[in-house]
Amino acid sequence: MHFEPPLESARLIKRYKRFLADIETDSGELMTIHCANTGSMLNCMSEGGRVWFSRSNDPKRKLPGSWEIGETPHGRLACINTARANALVEEALNAGVIVELAGFTALKREVPYGEERSRIDFRLEYPDGAAYVEVKSVTLGFADTDVAAFPDARTERGAKHLRELATLARQGVRAVQLYCVNLSGITAVRAAEEIDPGYASALKEAMAAGVEVLAYGVEISPQGIRVSHRLDVQL
Repeated sequence: MHFEPPLESARLIKRYKRFLADIETDSGELMTIHCANTGSMLNCMSEGGRVWFSRSNDPKRKLPGSWEIGETPHGRLACINTARANALVEEALNAGVIVELAGFTALKREVPYGEERSRIDFRLEYPDGAAYVEVKSVTLGFADTDVAAFPDARTERGAKHLRELATLARQGVRAVQLYCVNLSGITAVRAAEEIDPGYASALKEAMAAGVEVLAYGVEISPQGIRVSHRLDVQL
């Protein structure tokens, strides 16, 4: 995924109301931009830190740009725009980068399924059946380890998705939880039990039911992002 037009750099003044961020560009322009991240963004932003944003000239938009990448307090780069995760994974699926999911004959997005009225991120069709793939974007890192964690805030919705996947797995349907780790310098990912024990418990139950858990890391820069390598999953 290449950024077109190229991202612009700035300094973060503050993030507030979840979806707003005030920045100062390198030229001294003060702007309020959109922050497409519903999480706490714990450990992946710092006031005064470097950020990169995409600018929009769409007159229908209330804000002139979107925050895409941030420099973390630990010197890593994080793609904080969670809306990018599915596009990155789809690009990787079509390129055969995620080898465990290679060989599909069709890809469908946002397919309704399950008793709790969820929508799966991807349904992949294979000659012998389908695979349901749920994607989560991971940006929570720590200073003293190269292991990232998910989630960065309590998420009942995330636990619901795991329950739905577990139900599929018990029915003999292939179900996959895929963590797209949008953070540089990471070798593994784990459940953030200290933040959301309910999610961590749901993940263990899903795995016991037969849900596959995969994690892939990215190469990230202000020029572009791509899913590039598999990461360990620590439980």
